[in-house]
Amino acid sequence: MLWLLSQDGRTPLGVGGVAREVHELYARWYGVLATGTFPSGDRLWQYPPGAGPVLLSPGLLPGLTYFQAFVALTLATDLLVTAVLTRAGTRPGRSLRGAALWTAALPLLLHVPLARYDVQVTAFAVISLLTLSRSTRACGAFAALGALVKVWPALTLIGTPRGRTTKEAWTSAAVTAGVLLLTLAALFRDPFDFLHQQSGRGVQIESLGGTALSLARHAGWPGHVGYRYGAMEFTGPYVTSIAALSLALTVAAFGALLLWRLRARHWTPATPYDAALCAVLLFTVTSRVISPQYLVWLIGLAAVCLTSRHTTQRPVAMLVSAAAAVSALAYPVLYDDVVACTWTGTLLMLVRNGLLVTAAGLSFHRLWTAAAPPAGPRTPWARPAPDRHRPHETASAP
Repeated sequence: MLWLLSQDGRTPLGVGGVAREVHELYARWYGVLATGTFPSGDRLWQYPPGAGPVLLSPGLLPGLTYFQAFVALTLATDLLVTAVLTRAGTRPGRSLRGAALWTAALPLLLHVPLARYDVQVTAFAVISLLTLSRSTRACGAFAALGALVKVWPALTLIGTPRGRTTKEAWTSAAVTAGVLLLTLAALFRDPFDFLHQQSGRGVQIESLGGTALSLARHAGWPGHVGYRYGAMEFTGPYVTSIAALSLALTVAAFGALLLWRLRARHWTPATPYDAALCAVLLFTVTSRVISPQYLVWLIGLAAVCLTSRHTTQRPVAMLVSAAAAVSALAYPVLYDDVVACTWTGTLLMLVRNGLLVTAAGLSFHRLWTAAAPPAGPRTPWARPAPDRHRPHETASAP
């Protein structure tokens, strides 16, 4: 990954310029954030206020360029995630498959993870889930920190066992988010300007809706691809309807998850992990944007699932890994074909998004099925754990 990054722009590996976002965009935002204000009015700034400290953090490493410091911190975070997954995997009743998946699957995305800050965001989600069995308050705090950087880590709390565990975790998340938001609002100007930019997003070419429109172009649809809001998006007839449908599907996915939570009667130590992966998968496939770095989130959550021998998501993790490999072909290797909507690019996105949709459907099916009470005598995991006995891994657990 480091070698590819060093060759970025000179390598024949597709369009190149993967690191341009750090060199130009992140570095420019760093200059603005350093003055005590968020990038107000910048159409490319679409991130919650917690992203500010993350993008300022390379300044803590003197003697390095912004790019060098950013990559160094990303590698350090990668190492932290690996260490956390390894430590979790060595506990009784656990597995090292999670650490192995993170180590093996992340490079499938080539050098993209080193040139985005999604590894840092994923670290918050991974640590949040793996601290649940030891400290519900720490779990909620880390989920809130991640959510204030890129929203989606809030979904890691969807599978917390009902009762006191959920109350403590969610309360801790709310308090942490509130305190951090007040702090950032006091230190920076315009912390909520990102909301204006996010609402204008359209249908990105790599999204599920984008794949449908790419196929439609081969059937005569007159739309075009253009650069908007920091991504290549479709413009033309029915794009607004596709975007609205994506939002409706996201709402439906949220409703399905709430229904699962209300009907679930059987919790295992892996249920919070499995639910988090399922939730992020559902929200990813229904999003108007599916950038290649989103696969970093899914790989991290799949790795957490594999640390538990009780997980139902092993085949889902394999589908996510396959989707990551195909994503690397789509960007950067054959991105010109994807943008031009050639048959090669269209079929490539059809395969990648087909893998993600299959993974999301299989993940929800397995999560739903596992929530039903088991047949025969009840086991200690046949219901949500009592308030004072949160789920934990044991070598003798069924």
